[in-house]
Amino acid sequence: MIEMHEVDKWYGTHNVLKRCTTHVAKGEVVVVCGPSGSGKSTLIKTVNGLEPFQGGRITVDGQAVTTSGRDLTRLRARIGMVFQSFELYPHMTVLDNVCLAQTVVLKRPRSEAEAKTEALLRRVGMIDHARKHPGQLSGGQQQRVAIARALAMDPIAMLFDEPTSALDPEMINEVLDVMTELALEGMTMMVVTHEMGFARRVAHRVVFMDDGQIVEDRSKDAFFDHPETDRAQLFLSKILHH
Repeated sequence: MIEMHEVDKWYGTHNVLKRCTTHVAKGEVVVVCGPSGSGKSTLIKTVNGLEPFQGGRITVDGQAVTTSGRDLTRLRARIGMVFQSFELYPHMTVLDNVCLAQTVVLKRPRSEAEAKTEALLRRVGMIDHARKHPGQLSGGQQQRVAIARALAMDPIAMLFDEPTSALDPEMINEVLDVMTELALEGMTMMVVTHEMGFARRVAHRVVFMDDGQIVEDRSKDAFFDHPETDRAQLFLSKILHH
């Protein structure tokens, strides 16, 4: 579903992605982890063109990721993206937030968009809050709305960029539970996260990054039980024991 081959990304003279190669098969869940500044978020943002890249190639469902405006709009309509911050419109209700892109980008009739939205809000446990504004919701509730908004576009894959990092600890599980259900239903997912419990429970593979490079790309069990590199061993020793 997603193929990345020797992807290079530069910010001026700083090489933030260094010949990164990996893939995500249809129905596969790949967790991307590593220390802060290792290039994790940049990596997944290149998949839907949010970050341009200077070398290598990326394809999604056989379509090359380019910087063309028309192609990017079509691509982003097919790949759901959930960010650290929820990116909801504060002046619009939950219902309107989830309906907006459906009516503007997919040209769905409002009645059809509302029916789709209500079904998705029910799925993420937010149907009772459909008429509220984002400011009336907790962080975990807002993130569940953001997931529903991404799913409303009928994506072929979902990208998650540290979706729980801005949440209070008691709100994290309600978001991870929704993500776990998506994974079990067969959604193709690429997830940047430090939630190693989620990774152990749901991931098929783990991509470990350091200093802009993919250092390990292995099955979940192999990564957690027998990390190959000293850097991965050090990372796991810190993140699993604290």
